[in-house]
Amino acid sequence: MQINAGDTAWIIVASALVLLMTPGLAFFYGGMVRSKNVLGMLAQNYVTMGVVSVLWVLGVYSLAFNGKNSLIGNFHQFGLAHMGEQATGFALTIPPLVFVAFQLMFAIITPALITGGIADRMKFGAWIIFSGVWLILVYAPIAHWVFSPSGWLFKKGAEDFAGGTVVHANAGAAALAVILVLGKRHGWPKERMRPHNVPFVLLGAGLLWFGWFGFNAGSALAANNLSAYAFVNTNTATAAALLGWLIVEKLRDGHATTLGAASGAVAGLVAITPACGFVSPLGSIAIGLAAGVVCALAVGLKNIFKFDDALDVVGVHLVGGVLGALLIGFFGTKAINGANGLFYHGGWHLLGIQTICVLAAVIYSFVATYIIAFVMDKTIGLRISQEQEYQGMDLSLHSETAYETASGGLR
Repeated sequence: MQINAGDTAWIIVASALVLLMTPGLAFFYGGMVRSKNVLGMLAQNYVTMGVVSVLWVLGVYSLAFNGKNSLIGNFHQFGLAHMGEQATGFALTIPPLVFVAFQLMFAIITPALITGGIADRMKFGAWIIFSGVWLILVYAPIAHWVFSPSGWLFKKGAEDFAGGTVVHANAGAAALAVILVLGKRHGWPKERMRPHNVPFVLLGAGLLWFGWFGFNAGSALAANNLSAYAFVNTNTATAAALLGWLIVEKLRDGHATTLGAASGAVAGLVAITPACGFVSPLGSIAIGLAAGVVCALAVGLKNIFKFDDALDVVGVHLVGGVLGALLIGFFGTKAINGANGLFYHGGWHLLGIQTICVLAAVIYSFVATYIIAFVMDKTIGLRISQEQEYQGMDLSLHSETAYETASGGLR
């Protein structure tokens, strides 16, 4: 095992960048809820960092990245034992413990993404239990299938550079499942539940954009040319998606919004995540524009199908993650990395593999999450009471208010 100091330093920095994304997500989501629920949203995201960090060391890392079984790993590195060995099938130039830390940050933000769909109505204690169970039964298997060289989708040639299926489509499908079990917020859709602090949303989006460079460029697992392509593609697609979302808003509503700019940027970040190490910068523009337009339209699905996706996790993360993964089948080029897609004379083969990968991740995530949520709802209960929901999560669950104003806890 040849350790490269430059690669090691970069991945340690990238790991820290990815961790920053979860507080960034908390602000992004926190600004979009009503003021009486902002601390409830921040609390769910922050406690996820605690739950996942401990479980990752205790065995979830080993389940995701060890062993030769194509469906799930083993407990060979339980408690981070045998850290002199690389994870099964990897030939890395960074210490195994650095790889553990980097992948931990992905495992943290994935369940945290779900909190946007279920905003304003899930018990704090139930979320703690759910996030831990979900990490073990849903995240670990899908990560093993796609990211581990032993995984069945990895062996098929599925391409997911940084987690379009493992992170975003997975979290989006899971969010939809929990939404259906929890039901709608009281007053939705008749009551307009406006974001209480759009500057928080923009701050969160900025932190996400910044941290995402570690998320995507760090997934090269080395300080090299591929990492540079992932970095440039990430920024380019994000910018294009931001513009695409604003164009849709302007044409549809007559005005472009700052909330739309933030949402468009996140949609671009989501869509380029699986593709950033497989497409050219021109391909990233196409993927970004497609994500901005498609996700801006997709957030309206909740109104058509009447599911209360509070902060558009389905429209942005499920749709964006699926879109980005599938578009690799068109824009992928082995001049950068991986296989050629349809537009580079690669035929339909790669698109077929990507479709299998997307379907497997989304269907398994939705079904398994629905079962977990249903069982928990029928046993310990998932949802806060109507009175607690009216009072707000901040006061009713945490005995705190975000803002010291007379009406701040009830708005």
